[in-house]
Amino acid sequence: MIVKKPSQVSGARAAAMQVCRVHEALTDFLGAGRTLPEVDAFVGQTLRSLRSKSCFLRYRIPGQRPFPSHSCLSLNECVVHGTHLDVERPLRDGDVLSVDIGVLHKGWIGDAAWTYGIVDVSDQARRLMAVGVESLRRGIAAMQPGRPLIDWARAVQACVEDEAEFSLVRGLGGHGYGTSLHSPPFVSNVVPTTPNEWPDAFRVFEPGMLLAVEPMLAAGNHEVTSEPLSWPIRTVDGGLTAHYEADVLITDEGHEVLTADMFNLPDLVG
Repeated sequence: MIVKKPSQVSGARAAAMQVCRVHEALTDFLGAGRTLPEVDAFVGQTLRSLRSKSCFLRYRIPGQRPFPSHSCLSLNECVVHGTHLDVERPLRDGDVLSVDIGVLHKGWIGDAAWTYGIVDVSDQARRLMAVGVESLRRGIAAMQPGRPLIDWARAVQACVEDEAEFSLVRGLGGHGYGTSLHSPPFVSNVVPTTPNEWPDAFRVFEPGMLLAVEPMLAAGNHEVTSEPLSWPIRTVDGGLTAHYEADVLITDEGHEVLTADMFNLPDLVG
């Protein structure tokens, strides 16, 4: 979707801001002892207070059951698409929880994720999270009008794999959005190795594009247990994961990060 009208841009900005507000509220709620059902209920309640609703709840894809949660709650080795039903035990000191929130607000989507360490985390987890944030920053900096989408992947992969020697999960990536949750183009986090691996790689960033971009990192191997469109998706080796996602509008001059407030979120909560 290409947005040009001021009313469209305002709608996209407002929806993205709702996502930021939910994440900010979560930082005071999350902590050791909370259960994933409690966290998801809090997300749903906060969305209602903001006169918004989840665009994840009951989301359907062919061959999958409807998504059961207001938010994606992905704990430790779960990369993405975790639900509030996946883990029965309460959160505890040292856990790493990715929270992905999708909002429908006045017809517009906001979709962004952040990873939180519960109370305190290992040195490896701290480094993984720091690299995730830095890769998101560098990738966004590469999103310039007239440049190819592959510039994003080059920046993210150089940060995560070449420099930090962590892994990026294959087959998962960012996407266009707007008044629907998912739309073209697909935005891979890794540079393709075959001509048909990423058909959109050399499509250019166009002013008016709305893109949700999202590095998904693993401390160990990049292999995962499920297909890209299933839930939940976990690392095969049980390695720790982190996930960060931002909403970005491509402009004539560069880009606008609609969820920029999320860069002020804390890394550790509870």
